[in-house]
Parts: sequence; structure tokens; C-alpha cells
Amino acid sequence: MLGRMDLAYVDESGTPGYGGSQTFALGCVVVSAISWPDVFDDLIDFRRWLKASFGVPVRAEIKANYLLRNGGPLRPLALPESVRFTIYRQFMRLMPKLELRVFAVVAMKADLSARGVLIDPRDIAWDYLFQRLERMSTKSGVPVMLVHDEGESRLIRKFARKARRAGSAGAHFGTGVLRRPARLLIDDPVPRQSHQSYLLQAADLAAYAAFRHLYPPPGGHAPIVTQKTWEELGAARYDKVNSLAGGPSGIVVAK
Repeated sequence: MLGRMDLAYVDESGTPGYGGSQTFALGCVVVSAISWPDVFDDLIDFRRWLKASFGVPVRAEIKANYLLRNGGPLRPLALPESVRFTIYRQFMRLMPKLELRVFAVVAMKADLSARGVLIDPRDIAWDYLFQRLERMSTKSGVPVMLVHDEGESRLIRKFARKARRAGSAGAHFGTGVLRRPARLLIDDPVPRQSHQSYLLQAADLAAYAAFRHLYPPPGGHAPIVTQKTWEELGAARYDKVNSLAGGPSGIVVAK
């Protein structure tokens, strides 16, 4: 179809470097540009339902960290854990209904460190993500534009330009590296403030759910995000990103 394009919304979970969090994860939510207006309208309806059901303002930012700790704009509402669990789960269940494609890249810090890898897990995760976007766009013939949470615009722009100019990927069969420049990656990535984008907020929730799928929460009480929360995405999980490497559907593991 003439003029088709995909928009890939990406947000992160975890800290860069080998300290802090156990992983560095990227959540990616892909929507067809031609479907974007309908998806946006449906997200508005969902947020109105949250407002009517739980008092969450339509414009309040919903991120994993806020739901976990009752923080940010949710703090004044003092939502009980059962409500925050429901909000997270319903947001995840909404994505397949909107026919979104969702995947995540999770860099496992302990495994990378044990192998003596010196590259920042953040850099590895972004490299893997651009490899998957290159494969997705090349196989479909549909260009893709990346939208990310602002904060590291210069770094992400550098990764994108490298992927477009000299992208590569490890060969699945045999040894060596395949040259895979991301020719259908459109322009430089677009930074957005996550509180102004429901789809970036969806990417944030996906990133943390992917982390928890690999690292189940400790026992002791009913968690907001369980090991099975990622599975609530159902058909939205874009399993082509790891169809050859294997592992949880839609989660690319870097270790």
C-alpha cells in the first residue's frame, strides 16, 4: 500500500551499566501509521474508563514504577494494590485488541558480566532492538520510524544512524556476522515526553513485564506485576523477533 509506515514506540526499564538493576530492558510497541488515529481514539476511551472506574485522570502518566509504588501522579489517589494490579493487567490486555505488535529486548547483566562483556548492557539492548526493527521492516517492505522517551536523544540517534549505515547481525546458521543496514529506518528517532504519549507508556509497561517474566518477583505478597503479566499481551506478542533464537514469545534475551 502506497504510503504505509510503521511507528515503533520504545521505552526502557532498568539502569545502564552493570550496577543497579538486574537487567536493562527495552519495550517496543509497533503500530501502523494508518491505524494510529483509531488506536489513539481507543486509548482515550480506555483512559476514560480508568477515570470512571478508579478516578485516574485521563492525562495522568501511567508507568510501571508508578503502579508498583503508587507514585507520580497516582500518589494522591492512594490506589490499593488490587486496583493497581488491575490497571496494569487491563492495559496489557488492551494491546492485542488494538492489534499492536509488542516485543522486548532484555539484557541480562549477570550473564553478560560473567562472560566478560565490557559493552554497556544499554548499548547491547539498543543494538538488538535496531536489528529486530531492520528485520521487521525489510521483510514487510514497510518503513519504520522510532519514537522514544526523551532523555538520551543524542545516544539513541547515534545508535539509529549506525544501524542505518552499518547495521549487522550475528548469523543464525554457521558463524560470522551478516551485514544488515536498516535502510527502511526513517529519519532520526523522534524524542517524546512519555507523559504525553499513551503508546510510550504502553512500551514502559511492556519492558517491565518482560523483565518480570524472566525474573519473577519475590514471594511474600501478591505482586502488582507477576511472572505471567507478559502473557496478558496474548496475540500482541511479536514472536518473529526471536523465532530462531527461541525463548519466551516476543522477548529477545541478550546474555
